[in-house]
Amino acid sequence: MVTPSASSLAFVESPVQLLNVLEWAHAEAATAPGGAPLLGAVPRQPGPAAARGPAGTAAAAGSAGSAAVPALPAGAGSWLRIVVLPPTDPMSRGQLRRMVGLARDEGYEVVWQEARGGRLAPLKALAALARDVRAARRVVVGDPFSRYVQLLLTLVRAEEVVVVDDGTATMEFVAQTARGERLVRWHRVGSGGLPGRVRELAYAPVSATARRRFTPAAGTGRRVEVFSSMPVTVHSGMTLRVNEFAWTRARFGPPRLTKGTDLVGTSLVETGVVDPARYLDAVRALTLEHGATRYFAHRRESAEKLRTLGEATGLEIVRPDLPLELIARRGPVGRTIVSFPSTVVHTLPYALTGTGVTVAVCDVDPAWLTGSASPRARSFLAGVTETARDVHRLPAQTASAAG
Repeated sequence: MVTPSASSLAFVESPVQLLNVLEWAHAEAATAPGGAPLLGAVPRQPGPAAARGPAGTAAAAGSAGSAAVPALPAGAGSWLRIVVLPPTDPMSRGQLRRMVGLARDEGYEVVWQEARGGRLAPLKALAALARDVRAARRVVVGDPFSRYVQLLLTLVRAEEVVVVDDGTATMEFVAQTARGERLVRWHRVGSGGLPGRVRELAYAPVSATARRRFTPAAGTGRRVEVFSSMPVTVHSGMTLRVNEFAWTRARFGPPRLTKGTDLVGTSLVETGVVDPARYLDAVRALTLEHGATRYFAHRRESAEKLRTLGEATGLEIVRPDLPLELIARRGPVGRTIVSFPSTVVHTLPYALTGTGVTVAVCDVDPAWLTGSASPRARSFLAGVTETARDVHRLPAQTASAAG
């Protein structure tokens, strides 16, 4: 339960959302009266074994021989409590446990609340969180498109809501709220036939309440802040604070650079946007063109797809145990990182500023899209690429020609 001192309550459902809450908290503490609480020493950098389980028990968080975590000042993180609503897939849960360990090392209290995995799980979680949600004076959310988060927003009495990045979805969130549209993920197609339309109709009041809650209202004192690394322009009284990954840069690195090139994987195949065979051809071509040696898998990529990629390209497939921004900052990392249109083409230039790493983005050829891809997919992916800062752009035909 949230104590009166925890004036801010954050809800996260993925590792990168939790990372961005830590970045927001770092920026908030640095600008608050009195500044951020001072640490007695530099916190350790956790190794691969770092984990905090749902019950709150901690595994060894550092590599062999690492020093103990220095004690934080009493109450250093007591103003913020983080509620983790974990997904069901093992990769995401593993990364989340490690991120929970980092959050606790920073002095924040973290609650692991199961809200999936059964028909009654969402209702039980809602009942467990209702009192805390009503009591919070500020609510921080990582995924405004999440139906569970939208349901929680119906209970919010706080005057201020903060939206931290959930990847490139932030771009679509700002655009849709500016147009007064229903919040729908950019890659979602259709409504699932008649059952889907019935569900949408039943859910409409919750969705409408969430849209209103994400809209500032001067007369009521309702405020909305967007904390983002994405190239967004806020509207209607929203405030924008740029996420420059200051916490990540202060806590990790700079990384040791290797001579090779690293590729960054994407879940565009898993979401039904890009054809699997076309994606394999593009990865093979980029590997040959740039001499890539490693492939950092997205946490949603299937084991079968990754096995096929490894066999076809000879790439070392790496399953990161933390968000890529932290993995790259800790190193070692290639002097060049190549990605398809995704969040990292916007976040890595911030996280790796001053390190000498070049981030490149490869366009997605419209011919790679599946027949079931949403009509919005082509323009959205192009927008992700065109608005990226401090990156080298690779046209899709370069990948094709390289094969």
